[in-house]
Amino acid sequence: MLAFLFARRYLVSKKSTNAIQIISMVSVLAILVGSAGLILVLSVFNGFESKVESLYNNFYPEMVIQPAQGKYMAVDSTLWKGIKSLQAVSAVSLTLEDKTLLSNDKAQVPAVLKGVDADYSRLNNLREYMFNGHYKLQEGDHVFAVLGVAVEQRLGVNPDDVLGGNAITINYPRNRNGSTGSILDDFQSMSVDVSGSFAVQQDFDDKYALVPLAVAQQLFEADGKISAYEIALQKGASTASVQRQLQELAGKNYIVKNRFEQNEALFKVMRTEKWVVYAILTFILLVAAFNIIGSLSMLVLEKRQDIRMLKTMGAENRLIRNIFLSEGLLLTLVGCTLGFVISTGLCLIQVYFKVIKIQGDSFAFSEYPVKLQASDFLLVFVTVMGIGLLASWLPARRAAQVENLVNE
Repeated sequence: MLAFLFARRYLVSKKSTNAIQIISMVSVLAILVGSAGLILVLSVFNGFESKVESLYNNFYPEMVIQPAQGKYMAVDSTLWKGIKSLQAVSAVSLTLEDKTLLSNDKAQVPAVLKGVDADYSRLNNLREYMFNGHYKLQEGDHVFAVLGVAVEQRLGVNPDDVLGGNAITINYPRNRNGSTGSILDDFQSMSVDVSGSFAVQQDFDDKYALVPLAVAQQLFEADGKISAYEIALQKGASTASVQRQLQELAGKNYIVKNRFEQNEALFKVMRTEKWVVYAILTFILLVAAFNIIGSLSMLVLEKRQDIRMLKTMGAENRLIRNIFLSEGLLLTLVGCTLGFVISTGLCLIQVYFKVIKIQGDSFAFSEYPVKLQASDFLLVFVTVMGIGLLASWLPARRAAQVENLVNE
């Protein structure tokens, strides 16, 4: 406590030379800029991750159960009933997907055909992202397809054209070992009308087409088979807990994946980029910390008389060292606090007024997303204070080792 009182007095008192005052201000400014930069960068990465996650959540389910081997699996009635019996599960959908070729008289487009059942729309917000037409897969005996908007545009179909401008042909290779000699005979084909298109995210808009599950099973020659159980959870349910329950229920022949694991490569890349930038900015902070070393070293020279007096009064080296350590930590704390205030203010301005826009139209959002997280503030605070402690140690140690001051 005594060391802190001395350090606070040294911090606010007028220095004998302007150089020490200026270097101290530069030290605070360097810590301010570094800590504010870390918060801003981490918040922007959080914002991008949150935005991308929300877009993917509109298509990918919270949980998916897939076969451990092979593309397809037979519907297991016991597993189906077991999944639906879990209180944390709100909906289950059977899906079947594979690569196909969509065509009409205008173009041929490769796409992933996904057969879904009637419960599929309960797992996502796809209806809210319809770009043209509307979400309809079956009306009586008449079946329809819902396309990603990019697939629709490349095919040149119009869901609102009732005179034949919305018809496409789905082509899938037949399940046979030999060739008949005719390329057309080696494909299973089916014509359907397009009822609408969705615009969720480029990864989905560019490649997906939805049809009723029975249509996909017939086309893929996979009667009674599916490629996944897609599962939605009740609000507030523990993802980790439900995943464990589902894996125990499914057994070793199935793999249970959460949303992160379904898009593991994407999210790992985003998080790696975030921590690489964090490491670079931390290194810049380390360089900036040399200002603290210079400021404290000059302060030690200025306070030689004070050190002499304290040692005459019986002060131990430990107290002298702690005084200058506290001085360095106070400089760091002031800079860090001001950095937090400024970065928080800038982030809130971006959140509410969307000042900084993203150039171009390649993103699904027009402004830089920002998301403040308490864990980032804690991480940056520990990082900055740790750097301040390291920078203060050498000058404080030198101050404590001045043994000949008393005898001068």
